[in-house]
Formats: sequence, C-alpha cells, structure tokens
Amino acid sequence: MAYRTLNPFNNELVKEYPNSTDQELDEAIAQEYDLYQTWKKQDISERAKILHNIAKYFRDHEEDLAKTCTIDMGKLLTESRGEVELCAIIADWFADHSEELLKPYKIDTIATGEAIVEKHPTGVIMMVEPWNFPYYQIMRVFAPNFMVGNPMILKHAAITPGSAQAFADAVLAAGAPKGSLTNLFLSYDQVPKAIADPRVQGVALTGSEKGGTAVAAAAGKYLKKSTMELGGTDAFVVLDDANMDDVTNIAWRARLYNDGQVCTSSKRFIVMDKVYDEFLDKLVENFSKVKMGDPMDPATTLAPMNSERAKNKLQGQLDAAIAAGAKVAYGNKPVTDFDGQFFTPTILTDISKDNPAYREEMFGPVAQVYKVHTEQEAIDLANDSMYGLGGIVFAGDADHGAEVASQIETGMVFVNNFMSSLPELPFGGVKNSGYGREMSSIGQMAFVNEQLIVKADHSNLANPAGGLVALDPQNK
Repeated sequence: MAYRTLNPFNNELVKEYPNSTDQELDEAIAQEYDLYQTWKKQDISERAKILHNIAKYFRDHEEDLAKTCTIDMGKLLTESRGEVELCAIIADWFADHSEELLKPYKIDTIATGEAIVEKHPTGVIMMVEPWNFPYYQIMRVFAPNFMVGNPMILKHAAITPGSAQAFADAVLAAGAPKGSLTNLFLSYDQVPKAIADPRVQGVALTGSEKGGTAVAAAAGKYLKKSTMELGGTDAFVVLDDANMDDVTNIAWRARLYNDGQVCTSSKRFIVMDKVYDEFLDKLVENFSKVKMGDPMDPATTLAPMNSERAKNKLQGQLDAAIAAGAKVAYGNKPVTDFDGQFFTPTILTDISKDNPAYREEMFGPVAQVYKVHTEQEAIDLANDSMYGLGGIVFAGDADHGAEVASQIETGMVFVNNFMSSLPELPFGGVKNSGYGREMSSIGQMAFVNEQLIVKADHSNLANPAGGLVALDPQNK
C-alpha cells in the first residue's frame, strides 16, 4: 500500500510518502503513553487553550489547508474551505464545553457513603480515517479525545497523505505537545499490531464495512473499546404533501455534494406517487446543470471522483444495475472533456429487489429513485437495508415528518432539512453502518473511564443497608 497524492483532476503524481516502520510505530506509542501520564495530572483548562489555538490555526491557514485537501482527493475548493471551517468550529466547541462535560457527578445510593463518578482518560487511541473528508474525520475524534487527555495515533487513507500530515503539523504548530496526534503511514498489517499494544486502549474507525469488520475483529481480540462509523444507503423520503420547492432545491445537493462521496449522502430517493413525476423531472433538470471542471475554479460545480479505482468500481456497479433491469433516467455517459476521474451524474429508476443496486452502497454521483404508494411502503422501503446511518424526510407538516422519521431505522434523520454535521449533534448509525457515536456529549465519552468512587460515611458503617448487603442480600 503506497501512500501518495495523485491529483484526481489531472492524474499528476504530486508526492509519495514512505511507509512507517514498526520501530517508528513503537516509538510513537511510547511517546504518546508518556504524554498520557502527563495529561492525567494536567488541568483540562490548559488543553482547552491549545485547542482554541488549533481552531485559530485552521482559520488562519484555511486557504493552504483547503488546497492541500482538494489536490489530495479532488473535492471542490469551496467544499474544502467549508471543511476547514467546520474543523475550527468543532475544535472551539469541545474547547468550550469539555470541562463541563467531564466534571464528576454524584449518584444517590443506599450504599454507605458518598458515590461519585469521575471521568478519566484511558490511554492512547488509534484512529483509522478515510479520504472523503480528510480533515473533518480526524477532528471528530481528535478534539474530544484531546480534551479528555487521550493521545492519538492516526492511520489515514493512502490517497490523502498530504492532508493527514497537514493536520498533524497544524496541531503541533498551534502549540500542542508532541504525541498529541502522531500521523503514521501504516500498512494494514500494522494496525492490529498497534491495537494489540497494551498502551493503546481504544480504536476509532470511519470507513468501509470491510475495513470496519477487520479493525473491529482486532479490537475484540484484544478487548479494546472501539467505535465504528461505516457506510450508508441513506433514504430521502418525500411524502405527498411535502413542499416540492424545498425538496427539489435540496435533493440534488444532498446527492452530489462532495461528488456523492459521503457516507450520509442521500442515495435512495423514496417518493410518493402523487409527486414522483415532478420530483424526477426536477432531479434530472438539476443534475443536467452541474458543471464539471477544475475543482480549484469557483465556476466548477462537480468535482472529479477521488481515484480511478473508485470511478471504475462505481461504473461496474452501474453496469450491473442496468443489466439487472434498472432504467437510466439521466446520465451514464463517458466524460471525454477531461483526463481526470470525472463521472457523469446518473439517475436510476425501476430498481427491483433482486437488483444488486438495491442492496449496495454506490459511493459517487448516482441516485436511485423509487416510487411508493403509501407512507408505510416508504417507511418499509427505507428500512429494507442492512445499513442504518442517516436519512431525510420531507413532509408538509414537520411534526408528522418527525413521526415518520422516528420509524426509520437509522442513527440520524433530518426532517424538512439538509443533512448537517455539527459538534453538538451526535453522529453515528446502527446495523452495518457501525456503532458508537462521535461528537456531542455522547462522543465526548467514547473513550473515557467513568470511574466510580464511594467514600465511606463512618457513622453509618453499621447500617444494614450498606457494607456487604449488595453481596449478601440475606445479611448473613
């Protein structure tokens, strides 16, 4: 597995990076474990100051960071700028709120004495992150764990090494101690080695189902806590009383943002028959208006895919879907104007249950549109997936839309709105989309030792409700 930046717009090799050695991995773990021992004794307010500095660094260097991201994986420069700003927002939020979230709390109990739960760091955390949001995916794990006091090792995607190193460099430049976040160009075989090390106490992965299965297996083998954010076939449900102006304005963007390479992209549009034709016509119209080109050019509205491999995989899925009976409402034409990894936005209809596209995640600018006749049919179709990450519901009445949303088996649903990711909102899914949550107060506790401490009240030591009563209910 070679780490290299190959610009997907023009196929130019930008830079190659040597793989990290086992010795470098061991040295990094040792350095981070030493920092963990130091952080256990440090006031959290000191790390809050540094995390604010990191947010400031991201904002001050937004343009350079954004260009690195775009060259690495091809997204629009405007989208890369937004990703950098979102990282700063996340860093500021955890810097502002972590001290309160990590405060000890008391428990009312019949035990003899005062019961308190304290929140402590656990040790070094291993991060395995993907290419599609090279900075944001890191920051989701880094910010809360930095505040907790868990140093981190990063294994990023092989095609976005420039972004990974830029993030790690930003952390150091902003004043964080060495070992706060160490970026290593690890092989897949080295990840289980890191997880096996007793100084490493957790692993967070965002990526494919295949990658999640392998890393979760290693975490289970060595009894390490893990969080998994995997794929999704998110449903975009349109009820027959929905405001169609809002629907059509958001639907195409919900699929084509980041060239459709988003785990929470709306991939399956489930539309009531009353508004189906109108929806499909507008989706075709909006897909046809996008402009391919240099992602650095502000006039470009559709960037290339991240790699030739990804483009070929998506084309293979599309060909298989068509061979199995799916109809092409728009697209599926080769791109001849550019040498890069461009893919014509495509819309599929008439997808039967035995079509492979019905079950697969299509990670790119391909939309599937389904016609349903009842609200229950829409809910059932949305739930007929092995994935359960996010979703969107549009309804004339938002309260009713929320009632429908609560019946969809996913970790997140947005009603009459675009899917968004903010630090105060928990992010994660169910089923094969993974487990655990990142960001928010829930994500803050992902790798925290919530330690119970009971301080005895000597005046009540003879109280039959205390002492060994819980162990010996008959008080023998």
